[in-house]
Amino acid sequence: MAIVLSENIESSTGCIASAMNVLGQKWTALILRDLFDGPKRFCELERSVGSINPRTLTQRLITLEEQHIITSIDNHYALTKKGSDLLPILRQMATWGEKYPAPKKPHLA
Repeated sequence: MAIVLSENIESSTGCIASAMNVLGQKWTALILRDLFDGPKRFCELERSVGSINPRTLTQRLITLEEQHIITSIDNHYALTKKGSDLLPILRQMATWGEKYPAPKKPHLA
C-alpha cells in the first residue's frame, strides 16, 4: 500500500538534491554525527568514524569546509551554524535506521 502525500515534499525543486549534495557521500553523515559532540582532531574522527581511509576522511573534511558545514581551528574540526542545522535530519535518519535496521549479512563458511 503506497502512502500518498497531499502536498509536495519540497517547497521548490532541488531542495532534496541540495541536502544530498552534503549528506550523500559515504562517511559524511558519520563525520557530522561525531562532530555534534563537539570539536574533534583528525585522529579522533579517524577513530570514531570507523574504518575510513585517512585520504577519504581528508577529502570529506575538505568538502565539508568548502560547503561551510564545518570549520577548522587549531587542528580541530567543528560544526558551523549551517552544520548544526543538520542535527534534526541526522536524528530523523537515526530514528528511521532504528525502526528499519539493515539486514544482517550471512556469514560465509
